[in-house]
Amino acid sequence: MMRSQVSLRSAVPDDAEQLVEVWSDVVRRADPDDQVADMVSVIERVSALDDERLVVAEFDGQLAGAVHLRATTVSPLNLEPVVQAISPHVLPEFRRRGVGRALMESAVGFADERGIGHLASAAAAGSRDANRFMARLALGPHATLRLAPTAVVKAKLTAQRPADARPTGRHHLTHVLAARRSLRKSQAPTTG
Repeated sequence: MMRSQVSLRSAVPDDAEQLVEVWSDVVRRADPDDQVADMVSVIERVSALDDERLVVAEFDGQLAGAVHLRATTVSPLNLEPVVQAISPHVLPEFRRRGVGRALMESAVGFADERGIGHLASAAAAGSRDANRFMARLALGPHATLRLAPTAVVKAKLTAQRPADARPTGRHHLTHVLAARRSLRKSQAPTTG
C-alpha cells in the first residue's frame, strides 16, 4: 500500500510568508512585508476560533497549498449551516498530486465534525482548472460575487440617474475627478 505524500495541519505564524505566495492572487495588494503581517494576523485570529480553521497541505514536507475553512450560514438571510472552503489553492508545482483533494477532504471533515450538511467554495471566474475541479466534486454555481471600487460604483449610479436628478456644475466635476483618481489607484500596478 502506497503512503500518501500529502499531510495536513493547522497553519502557524511561521507559515505566513509561504501562505502569501499560495494566496498571491487573493491577498490585498500591498508591500510584501505588509502582506506577511496581514497573514500573521489572519493566522492568529483564526487559531483562536472554533468555527474557523486555516489548513495547510504539505507534500513531501514542503508547503504545497492551503484552504481557509469557516462554519457559517449560507447567507445572512439564509440561516442554513454551511462550511465555506475559502480559497483552496495549490501551488503550481504540486498540482495533480492529490493536494487539492486532501484540502477539500479537510473541508468535508470539518463539516462532519460540526454536523453541517452543506459545503460551499469559490474559484476565480477565469480559472478553468479550478472550476472544473469544483464541478467534479459536485459543487455547482450558486451565486456570482462581483467586486468594484466604491467610487466607480458611485459614479456609475450617478451617471444612470435621470438627467434632472444629476449633480451639476462644479459639484459634479469634483465627483467625476474623485472617481477617476480612485479608479487609477485601484488599477495601478503594484511594485514588489
